Amino acid sequence: MSHQLSEMLDVWWEGRDQTEWVLGTVYRTEGSAYRKAGAMMLIDGHGRQHGLLSGGCLEADIVRNARKAMVTDKVVMLEYDGNDEDDVFFKLGIGCGGKVYIMLQPLSAENDLGLGELRSALKDRQTGYFRQKIGAVEARFDRDPRVLPGQQTAIIKPDDFGDDWLVTPIRPEPHVLIVGGGMDARPVVNMAREMGWQVSLADPRPANARAEHFPNVSAIVRDIASLGAYADQHRVDAVVLMAHSLSIDGDALRALDGLGSSSIRHVSALGPRHRFANVLDHAGLKEHELSFPVSSPAGLDIGGQLPESIALSILSGIHRVLYKETSLHIAKVAE
Repeated sequence: MSHQLSEMLDVWWEGRDQTEWVLGTVYRTEGSAYRKAGAMMLIDGHGRQHGLLSGGCLEADIVRNARKAMVTDKVVMLEYDGNDEDDVFFKLGIGCGGKVYIMLQPLSAENDLGLGELRSALKDRQTGYFRQKIGAVEARFDRDPRVLPGQQTAIIKPDDFGDDWLVTPIRPEPHVLIVGGGMDARPVVNMAREMGWQVSLADPRPANARAEHFPNVSAIVRDIASLGAYADQHRVDAVVLMAHSLSIDGDALRALDGLGSSSIRHVSALGPRHRFANVLDHAGLKEHELSFPVSSPAGLDIGGQLPESIALSILSGIHRVLYKETSLHIAKVAE
């Protein structure tokens, strides 16, 4: 399974009445750490973990301590110090050298810590803030459309009573729309799904984008003219134009452009730069007038030639735009 939050919550939701559960959260770090504040994992009563709070080195000890939280129905606070020779973190031979502070909160039928509402919001592709009271079995999720794209940093905020709360911005995993269902689209879909991203596919050609070749996509859209409405309704974050057809790519670009409420933040166009100029001509559009930025050629230049390498390049480029570049923009605006 993916370590994405929505898939972890689906596993919990299916088994929430069958065994005990504990929510583990990194609430603070000092120095180098594999995961940052706001990282979450779920542990069930059978000792199975869903998600990661480290590179895999701390999980066995975290699972062991989760049993204490289940038995006592109380929060368990953990601290791992990579610089302390007497600490379990150090003895495990971890090379990070930092400190990690983790909170284990037991879940119950009466108190799901707001995870049900959080899961529902992710299903609706809505944003918000998950608020956890540090040191207590208390949390809630508040839907809030003001969470910015790329905003990932969790912060500790005191309330009016002096209690500290970890406030984590929550956004649904990226939704990528791939235009073109040829053989080279398969590794793009598979890699994106491996990362826990939502993927939709569009291709009007009956011989392409066949369901048996793409069993893990959310939808296969045949009507290219409807892509704008589809992207708007399903909150598509990024689009890949890889139909190997100027007319299909151009029609898709025209359908997607001009949506004032669209969530599209990036488009990748497969092929050389002059090909994208032809796509624009077919669509009757000017690049500087597009409502979203376009990467042409698509992806990062990693020297790949085979479909799998090209897929890696495309998805790396999308990941950089959706996470790193957007986060840098947010930080710059906040200065």
